[in-house]
Amino acid sequence: MKTVLANSSASITELKRNPSALIEESEGEPIVILNHNSPTAYLVPAETYEKIMEKLEDYQLGLIVQGRQDEKIKAIDIDIDEL
Repeated sequence: MKTVLANSSASITELKRNPSALIEESEGEPIVILNHNSPTAYLVPAETYEKIMEKLEDYQLGLIVQGRQDEKIKAIDIDIDEL
């Protein structure tokens, strides 16, 4: 059995019938779309998706920063006048 990562669910038939109503009822929370009682997709409002993407980008930038901090340890101090 797959883990469902949403508090609300809808069938594909319900999604086809009135997607706007589903989004409105979700109040910004994800809705799992079920096909034969198995999760096949998640429906999230655009604002929620944008927030998720921002968090993912922040996380990825954080990994880059951490990697570059490790590079700083290997750096050699040089006086600009010596160049």
